[in-house]
Amino acid sequence: MAIKQKSPDPQKIYPIPPYAEQEQDPPGFESQMDPRPEFGKESYLGSGKLQDKVAIITGGDSGIGRSVATLFAKEGSDIVIAYLSEDEDAEETRQVVEDAGRACLLIKGDIGDKAHCQEIIKQTIDKFGSIDILINNAAFQNSVESITELTEDALERTFRTNIFAMFFLTQLALPHLNTGGSIINTASIQAFQPSPNLIAYAATKAAIVNFTRALSHEVAGKGIRVNTVAPGPVWTPLIPSTLGKEKTKNFGKDSLFGRAAQPIELASIYVFLASTDASYVSGQVYGATGAAFP
Repeated sequence: MAIKQKSPDPQKIYPIPPYAEQEQDPPGFESQMDPRPEFGKESYLGSGKLQDKVAIITGGDSGIGRSVATLFAKEGSDIVIAYLSEDEDAEETRQVVEDAGRACLLIKGDIGDKAHCQEIIKQTIDKFGSIDILINNAAFQNSVESITELTEDALERTFRTNIFAMFFLTQLALPHLNTGGSIINTASIQAFQPSPNLIAYAATKAAIVNFTRALSHEVAGKGIRVNTVAPGPVWTPLIPSTLGKEKTKNFGKDSLFGRAAQPIELASIYVFLASTDASYVSGQVYGATGAAFP
């Protein structure tokens, strides 16, 4: 009689803080993180849920975006990765996608610039001829002790990356999305339980929830679904590049699981929301917060 093998317990296989002391300049590089985030390169097995789809993923070079790109490729999707400047991370993700047998287009630049967003859509259509899935995932945050320390430049960069780009890309992608299309945005527990030191970032994440619910009503008649994933603490380059050494060292320690999530623990939610498994799901916020309540 065959013996069933038990799946490994995530609470035993994923790193628990304190993590190695580290700090990076924004936007941060996954290749320099210790420990390296787990994103599903070896552990995830696809089943054709997104066969021959075309997905645009902002911030797809690293963190949650990299894991989503990996899982989508293993589910049969071709991938467009929009990223700011992290060439080494982007190339590594491209290789993972291509190893899964799918095509990958890298597009470098600032999505806060509408002209660059237009270029993303143009290059995607030129190469693949269609768009099925838009993942608005890229984000910028900075930590301040007081709102009086928040500079105009930092405020504008936060809103341009997290909000303006989402509006730009959605406006530009919608004419190419057909029935069955899916838009998935990345919000945060910060939308519901904002930390004072992340006041600008938290405000953008609350706006993303509002945007998702409003847009879902507009496009439902076209057969397009719009949803949001709201992560809690996740081990990504955003952390060592914005929170400082001490907060990074203990990141996620105060969650009920005593650790930060790994990107792979979020990415399968995006697979579900992009697939026909979620054909009756729109306007929803899916929390993966380590038992905090959004």
